[in-house]
Amino acid sequence: MAETAVKSQKPAAAPRPAKPKGAGTRPDLATLAGIGLALSGIIGGLLLEKGKISDIVQVTAAMIVLGGTFGAVLVTTPLPVVLRAFRGVGQVFFERADSAAASIDALIQFAAKARKNGIVSLETEAAQISDPFMRKALNLAVDGTDLNELRKIMETDLALSEQSGEAEAKVWEAAGGYAPTIGIIGAVMGLIQVMKHLEDIKEVGRGIAVAFVATVYGVGSANILFLPMGNKLRARLRQATLLKEMMLEGIVGIVEGLNPTLIRMKLETYIPHPEKPVKKPKPAAAPAPAKAAVPQPAGGRK
Repeated sequence: MAETAVKSQKPAAAPRPAKPKGAGTRPDLATLAGIGLALSGIIGGLLLEKGKISDIVQVTAAMIVLGGTFGAVLVTTPLPVVLRAFRGVGQVFFERADSAAASIDALIQFAAKARKNGIVSLETEAAQISDPFMRKALNLAVDGTDLNELRKIMETDLALSEQSGEAEAKVWEAAGGYAPTIGIIGAVMGLIQVMKHLEDIKEVGRGIAVAFVATVYGVGSANILFLPMGNKLRARLRQATLLKEMMLEGIVGIVEGLNPTLIRMKLETYIPHPEKPVKKPKPAAAPAPAKAAVPQPAGGRK
């Protein structure tokens, strides 16, 4: 008896979370321009003083400063936090392209649909949200979580995110604190080597100049890279926290069944510099009524 072969059908792939309009990353021009301007000023000043770039290119000094700095950071900070800080360096040179306005528009669409069809109708949309924080909050709302419990869960999530981001920023601040001191250590080590050759005054002068390159590396890396990177990461953290707080307020408004217009007005207060409203053109003035013609008497004036 011939057996019929049954073809196994592959299950349909789950829809990928949709990215909001304008999502992605773009280069942070402020960071790139700031580093470029700082290096141009330092190197330009060196060249104006008839120096050479080779005078400050010392591999040994770089090894001492970078190795000593990050060694001290590893002693201070747990390894997982240090690894997260290195992975987060991209946030210094790139910024998120999605805006708070796009998130507000998405929340208003959810609010309008929930007000019309009920909050359970947002189950499909909740699974397709790309932002993890908004997706988690909306899923809790769709599942019927108590409003106070929902707010408590998401505020805990927000607090933990802030704590993690703050720890990553402190890694670079710690590096900025150690680098100048390690640079001084490198300079002293160079001077020790110079003292061994006091018989040749030319070698002494050259050796002292090379020794102080480590100090330049330590102070320069701390004030051009490490400390600014920590401050930039902290600024990114504040921006992300404000956006998450806005999302949470929007979801709470949806659960409470507020009018979408009221929700929009509430969320727009989180935008530091809202766009100016477009001025409506003034209505054209109504034409003046025509004067009635005065009838002329028969046999008028000649």
